[in-house]
Amino acid sequence: MNWLNDFRDSIEPNAPLADRTKYRLGGNARWLAAPKSRQDLVRIVRQAAIDEIDVKTLGAGANVLVRDDGFDGIVLRLDQPAFTSIRFDGERVHAGGGADLMGLAQQCARRGLSGLEPMAGIPSTVGGAIRMNAGGRYGEIGNVVDEVCLVDRTGCAHRLARTDLEFGYRSSNIGDGVIVSACFALHACDPLRTVETFKRIWAEKKASQPMAEKSAGCVFKNPPARSAGALIDQAGLKGAAIGGASVSTRHANFIVARPGAKSADVLAVIDRVREVVADRFGVSLELEIDVW
Repeated sequence: MNWLNDFRDSIEPNAPLADRTKYRLGGNARWLAAPKSRQDLVRIVRQAAIDEIDVKTLGAGANVLVRDDGFDGIVLRLDQPAFTSIRFDGERVHAGGGADLMGLAQQCARRGLSGLEPMAGIPSTVGGAIRMNAGGRYGEIGNVVDEVCLVDRTGCAHRLARTDLEFGYRSSNIGDGVIVSACFALHACDPLRTVETFKRIWAEKKASQPMAEKSAGCVFKNPPARSAGALIDQAGLKGAAIGGASVSTRHANFIVARPGAKSADVLAVIDRVREVVADRFGVSLELEIDVW
């Protein structure tokens, strides 16, 4: 991999991933890359494709569980200024794919720009949130995405307009490309109202979710017309533990990790929950988190 020498100041070999995820679990990445420009990103992704190296993008570290033996590929971190900038243009907001989602939503609320308040309490980067169409009962990010710029897995850049984008429940048609930036179409509102809405949604999440514990957010997608958390609760699985991992007693769709836990423990609890819910209710729970 001599080409990696061209990026030796931005690529770390055998890099620990645990401290970069909300679970604080898992092994190392073969390489961790933090490109300093879009051009560097394109070159890294393009060469990885040529050498048939797997590439994943790590944002805020939520919604991810890294296996104990790590990831044998390149993990991208878009945490450099080229990917974290935010620019306001009237009711349109341009943000890098690595920009902090909560910070962006809070800035918009303070400016009286409405549309991103439902992102309160969601630990994510802009790119990660768009890829999975993050959101909740108050709305999803796909509702206000107007444009996305990405680099596909061959290293080619694309600009997707609103008419090119499709969003569903925790899904999009963006695929596995690297989201470099996005534009949001918001609407002007009374800043007092937008800030109050942001605070209310954030308070609701803090009151109902195990924010102080190590978790990756909701583990399972909600089945059609059902609540995954309610099904797990009704199955009597709150507090169910294997090794150092257990179903949260606060919100049953969260699996939390205690000191000494391993990724294998979380995976074992996931398997147990799926088995019991399928047996009790005939429902096959689909993962919302991404297992590397």
